[in-house]
Amino acid sequence: MTRPTLVTGGAGFAGGHLLDLLVSRGHEVVAWRRPNGPPRSLAGVRWEVVDLLDRSAVSVAVARTRPAAVYHCAGAPHVGRSWETAEATLAVNVLGTHHLVESLREHAPHARVLVPSSALVYRQLGTPLSEDQPLEPASPYALSKLAQELVGTENGDSPQVCIARAFNHSGPRQDPSFAVSGFARQIADIEAGLSAPVIAVGNLDAKRDLTDVRDTVRAYTLILERGTPGRPYNVCSGRAFTVGAVLDMLLVRARVPIRVAPDPSRFRPNDLPLVVGDPSRIREELGWEAEIPLERTLDDLLGYWRANVQPALP
Repeated sequence: MTRPTLVTGGAGFAGGHLLDLLVSRGHEVVAWRRPNGPPRSLAGVRWEVVDLLDRSAVSVAVARTRPAAVYHCAGAPHVGRSWETAEATLAVNVLGTHHLVESLREHAPHARVLVPSSALVYRQLGTPLSEDQPLEPASPYALSKLAQELVGTENGDSPQVCIARAFNHSGPRQDPSFAVSGFARQIADIEAGLSAPVIAVGNLDAKRDLTDVRDTVRAYTLILERGTPGRPYNVCSGRAFTVGAVLDMLLVRARVPIRVAPDPSRFRPNDLPLVVGDPSRIREELGWEAEIPLERTLDDLLGYWRANVQPALP
């Protein structure tokens, strides 16, 4: 019998889209979620409640599943919030990864594991970032992602840990605490008569390499299946857009006039002016390129929020 694929954080944003992709390819999937993380009904997925900070529970769950492949999508994903929740961010991202890797080493030593890291582990130089750039995390979140990489790769080749350094990605079902999804949610609320026709914004001048989440998780599968363990791969488009330009593209799609208003609470303590990646390695070694245009990402994201916002009663 073939052993299943394990996805931690299956109830999250990237994890959920990864489940869609794996199920469409016929994988037998076990998905972990937090005790308070509601599962999404999806044929072909067996859900389990596992707390990554409970080492014993992680060990028991890994021993029960003995997966052949693991996508470790669980963790604290928010850069801005990590300044206020540094202890929790480091705990779940680093200690949780340690518990998982050690349990795999004991119960499924031949598994291949994908650890999604972040572009924010790099020293930000204002130029396209390759995997050979110096590492200099500048936030609790970024520090936790670099530590996550080290936890996975510094203790031998069992299990085999592959590293994906993901740049910004967006798409349907993304939490509205992230800028692009937040803009789309506000537009949907305004159209439904739930909010005044004003969008609160932070720094609109920051430029970000933005990829559709469905392209991102497709890259994850290629890195796990064919990437070299311990060798990081950027998951990026190589193109940067200002936050303001993305907002303008969404406002063009709005069905009512909307005004933009700055909100000081939405500015991050150390917002970087430019984060853009060099996708040469993943393109040349694994044949991956971003395929979904930004216009489709925004259409689908706005469509998702329109379908999930209840109009105001007359």
